[in-house]
Amino acid sequence: MQEKWKEIDECTRQWIKEAGARIRATFEKKLTIETKSHRNDLVTNVDRETEQFFIEKIRKTFPGHHVLGEEGFGDEIATLQGIVWIIDPIDGTMNFIHQKRNFAISIGVFENGVGVLGYVYDVVHDELYAARKGEGAFLNDQPLPRLEPVSVSEAIISLNATWITENKRIDPSVLASLVKDARGTRSYGSAALEMAYVAAGRLDAYITMRLSPWDFAGGLVLVQEVGGIVTNLYGEPLNLLTKNSVFVSKPGLHEEILQKYIHR
Repeated sequence: MQEKWKEIDECTRQWIKEAGARIRATFEKKLTIETKSHRNDLVTNVDRETEQFFIEKIRKTFPGHHVLGEEGFGDEIATLQGIVWIIDPIDGTMNFIHQKRNFAISIGVFENGVGVLGYVYDVVHDELYAARKGEGAFLNDQPLPRLEPVSVSEAIISLNATWITENKRIDPSVLASLVKDARGTRSYGSAALEMAYVAAGRLDAYITMRLSPWDFAGGLVLVQEVGGIVTNLYGEPLNLLTKNSVFVSKPGLHEEILQKYIHR
């Protein structure tokens, strides 16, 4: 079993770096940009080509595995039995289009619903966050330390301004009070990167009200491997087959936010 996961890990790292190089090579080319569910839900030809690249590699190398991908080139997944890859070829497509930075490749590999491997690759900065269950998390092969508790008053929390203004998902006053009490807030526009930043200690927490599995699958394994906590906004486990609110945090801080702000 160990040899199987070693092979999967080695292949994934190689494919991620190759895909990253392919993405960087498109920076000077004209993109084909389309909208999906609404005008800010964007997809490019590069998103689609990158997902197809990964799926072709996986199906050729590991034909018994299943793939859940954002752009729809994978399998129809109704269960997490067996080995399932959950892939976001470009998390932060709007940033990719407008900024050519602050986006990432995100991959989580699960066996019977348990996250075994997680990867978030910051393509522009060539930073690969990677984790294997029970073996810790790494940034470019350097081990990331276990996360230490922190209080709200000392915390940098990643939170989009959408959730503290009028919206359809949460009373804005709930998180507005958290924003007032925190040391600072940030928003990067890529859930995968924001989760990786929590794992690396660059952020203390990340909160958002609606993510798909491919947005958080890779980061989930990363954060858990350094002792962080990943739940929905109400402290419940995430569902890897549907959309969720997502609350990622250092230990201690997670409990404080739940008790003082969410469950007040």
